[in-house]
Amino acid sequence: MDFQVEVLLPVHNEAESIEATIREIYDELSPGLSVGFIICEDGSRDNTKQILRRLALELPLRLNLSDERKGYSRAVREGMLMAQAPYLLCIDSDGQCDPSDFWKFWETRLPYDIVLGWRVDRADTLIRRTFSRFFYRIYQAAFRTPVHDPSCPYVLIKRDVAQKLAGELGAMQQGFWWEFVARAHRRKYSIRELPVHHRLRAAGVTQVYRWRKMPGIFCRHIAAIYRIWAETR
Repeated sequence: MDFQVEVLLPVHNEAESIEATIREIYDELSPGLSVGFIICEDGSRDNTKQILRRLALELPLRLNLSDERKGYSRAVREGMLMAQAPYLLCIDSDGQCDPSDFWKFWETRLPYDIVLGWRVDRADTLIRRTFSRFFYRIYQAAFRTPVHDPSCPYVLIKRDVAQKLAGELGAMQQGFWWEFVARAHRRKYSIRELPVHHRLRAAGVTQVYRWRKMPGIFCRHIAAIYRIWAETR
């Protein structure tokens, strides 16, 4: 079947909520257009894989399962290269993205290469919001991207754009969308930003943005900014 859009979900240890997340997206999008899923599962240690295999018997899921932990960046890049539909919708699988926001992306898409979400009221922890605001100032000094929220994981992309950029990405292991927006802007792809709802996680807690990990993440992000700037100047 030829899909109008494919939804890319990177998944790691989301057994408690992944079925509800996928069904919510499918139920919202499928009445209005033909939609498929690319599920990049990233070395889960719960029963996420079993749930995905069962769902693939019922829903249009293509599964990229892994026994190793590849990381968010590699998982998304692999998913981008798997895309077959003209458009790719990339969102996180933690339930924080509201599928109903998709329709304004779809209606706005035609003049743009990328339509990006803007979480006006973020439902993240204080530490994550504080880190993002501080890092945003440094990031914008280097790239001056025309967006308010370059780390938002709610992105509608033309397939050819996603696949061209996929080969360049990977400098920011914990900041994939920061890097994606920077490289897209430096390559002069057209970007439109739209406000989106942001919800609390459907289950569990983030394993990345914790106090003890923040100094290391910050230092790696700064090094990545210089690398991306040097590669795209």
